Amino acid sequence: MACKNCDSKAKLYKELDALIQEHKGSREALMPVMQGAQGLFGYLPKDVQILIAEGLDLKLSDVYGVATFYSQFTLEPQGENVISVCMGTACYVKGAQLVLDELKKELKVSEGKTTPDGKFTLNATRCLGACGLAPVMMINDEVYGRLSANMIPGIIAKY
Repeated sequence: MACKNCDSKAKLYKELDALIQEHKGSREALMPVMQGAQGLFGYLPKDVQILIAEGLDLKLSDVYGVATFYSQFTLEPQGENVISVCMGTACYVKGAQLVLDELKKELKVSEGKTTPDGKFTLNATRCLGACGLAPVMMINDEVYGRLSANMIPGIIAKY
């Protein structure tokens, strides 16, 4: 039986190689290549990190270090809807932990993980830059502010 996704996966690896070749030799190559790779694959699995390291003549630990340092990168596939709960000072003081706890309960998933159906990924983040609306969360690009735990089931139901 032929692999359904093999052609599309091979295409992604070809695009990654082209991206690496485009940036090869540049001192600033790593970030744009990693951003491009994450755009292609949706995350940075180990095989992609290895290809980036080999292609840019870097150590795998250098690529992994950048991938784990910057919150924009993820090492696991993300859900269809990515939820980011602000845990910065203003949000925390106004009840962000209760919101996060309710999301964990409602989605039956811990922070940093994706639901088994692939519908939601739940993340805690340091600041979303909307302190006046504390506590705040984002689902994809939509901001929800002045939250309380009892609002969570209704919001999740929209998705």
